[in-house]
Amino acid sequence: MTESSSPPLEDLLHAAVTAVGGTERPGQTAMAQAVAEAIDDSSHLLVQAGTGTGKSLGYLVPAVAHGERVVVATATLALQRQLVERDLPRTVEALHPLLRRRPEFAMLKGRSNYLCLHRLHEGVPQDDADEAGLFDPFEAAAPTSKLGKDLLRLRDWSDETETGDRDDLTPGVSDRAWSQVSVTSRECLGASKCAYGAECFAEAARERAKLADVVVTNHALLAIDAIEGAPVLPSHEVLIVDEAHELVSRVTGVASGELTPGQVNRAVRRAAKLVNEQAADALQTASEGFERLMELALPGRLEKIPEDLGYVLMALRDAARTVISALGATRDASVKDEDAVRKQALGAVENIHQVAERIVEASEYDVVWYERHDRFGASLRVAPLSVSGLLREKLFEDRSVVLTSATLKLGGDFNGVAASLGLAPESPQDPEGGEETAPRWQGLDVGSPFDYSKQGILYVAKHLAQPGRDGSRADMLDELAELVEAAGGRTLGLFSSMRAAQAAAEELRGRLDMPILLQGEETLGELIRSFAADARTCLFGTLSLWQGVDVPGPSCQLVVMDRVPFPRPDDPLMSARQKAVEEAGGNGFMAVAATHAALLMAQGAGRLVRASDDRGIVAVLDPRVERARYGSFLRKSMPDFWYTTDRNQVRRSLAAIDAAAKAQGV
Repeated sequence: MTESSSPPLEDLLHAAVTAVGGTERPGQTAMAQAVAEAIDDSSHLLVQAGTGTGKSLGYLVPAVAHGERVVVATATLALQRQLVERDLPRTVEALHPLLRRRPEFAMLKGRSNYLCLHRLHEGVPQDDADEAGLFDPFEAAAPTSKLGKDLLRLRDWSDETETGDRDDLTPGVSDRAWSQVSVTSRECLGASKCAYGAECFAEAARERAKLADVVVTNHALLAIDAIEGAPVLPSHEVLIVDEAHELVSRVTGVASGELTPGQVNRAVRRAAKLVNEQAADALQTASEGFERLMELALPGRLEKIPEDLGYVLMALRDAARTVISALGATRDASVKDEDAVRKQALGAVENIHQVAERIVEASEYDVVWYERHDRFGASLRVAPLSVSGLLREKLFEDRSVVLTSATLKLGGDFNGVAASLGLAPESPQDPEGGEETAPRWQGLDVGSPFDYSKQGILYVAKHLAQPGRDGSRADMLDELAELVEAAGGRTLGLFSSMRAAQAAAEELRGRLDMPILLQGEETLGELIRSFAADARTCLFGTLSLWQGVDVPGPSCQLVVMDRVPFPRPDDPLMSARQKAVEEAGGNGFMAVAATHAALLMAQGAGRLVRASDDRGIVAVLDPRVERARYGSFLRKSMPDFWYTTDRNQVRRSLAAIDAAAKAQGV
């Protein structure tokens, strides 16, 4: 793939930016040069690139020009689509004449994202306890039901689609319908054993990725490839991680395990007809013991595994191991398409064995806890205390890695994020002058094309009472109502809990004559469309709104945060991580809780200014951002808005912004 020489990077970037109809920006040029240097010397780079910088081209152009295969991993479907449907096609066309080659690109996702032809045509393994075999969901579902209609659409779509990618199906179908026609990697028979292997959509996607110069994937698949020892991505020398502020949480999710009574019971049912009676009975008995224990489980961390839980998990582990051996040794010709049934049963039992064994081992590097959900009941969970060592060993060893996001500098530097990724602060050298003791990296902030100090105000309501644990904040609701009224609507309300968002929506609907939309009352996409369409409308919600809203213009001129979004004090994983930092001599609160809050607040504040003519105010209704010692750390993590605690000044500013928007007819 490599060419002996390449045109100047500036010429390539200019051609690509022109092709997508953009404008070259200094930050984009600086980013492209830094990415090219990191790739050339096989080092690692953290790049903070603010909204509007054009960071996608800032990394795509030097990566494509380098000539070796590059993997780009993102956190959201929206960015994956932007890369594959807009940025990459135009960039390839623009660079083709200059590079004298046409780079190929492909998207690769996890297997369950693709339609499984075997499931579609042969049916899905039956879960009923008295029957092992396959049943046809198309016959089982009433044609007039929502599920039936979705399944018929999927059958028709299977003849039309070239990719089998769920995200290419519009409008989409329910998760329940999709589960009838897809498989996980554990359940897949494998192309060589499957009657539909030659036509498999997931295998075709893998083959396209093997031939591509640029492979676009997601954080979860990247984590599976890096840490599970089962390569799913093609070999590559360069890795770009966009939306890198999400990487630690996505890797933590992949490296976590869960056991629930329902999950264990399903595994028992799937395996029961495929193994000898003794093995099936042992797993059934262990399952019943686990279920009885989980009925009494109270939410919280288990710093030591209780004796009764240890016995139950060992029984579950040993019974699962016996069933796994039996599944590999027996075959039943009377079971229709037995390989599919067997593979699903094996995957379910293997997962139980692995999670039970991991918890029994009680590693000091794992955190174990009970959760209880009103709808789904109790679960037993295990997650790594930290993924920094895992990332350092698995992600940074054999390739050059570029990590980029609009929010990587927290409190004014990259060290906090770098440490969470397994990169030591400032890439220290061995004190004796020998080899490096950590992967080489540097941090670069290329700024933003926006003039935050002139386009926005950061207002902290320092006169309010400090938020308490009871959640009731009458003074905060008064302040919120006054701010929203002064703004004429145009408000995105970001709340630390769904209960707080619901209380605020209910209160303001009674006080103000303007539409108040609430997350959960409609699909998120529909809520955002309605919010953007009517400037008087407000949108209130929680976590996904802190990071997932892009509404430039007069519909979003006030962003309100009700309180500092610290993790819950009873969050088992976060509290364990904080305690571990403290035991190692560090500041656990700042390293974990404050860093978590700073990242969310930086993301939330970033919802305000999305275009060069946007104007508005970010209002934080929590006096701790001004009064507490950590307040400056939180403020430094947000865009460099003009800062004030003067409530009267803010109301005048909001009224002026509202009047200017109304004068323009919006």
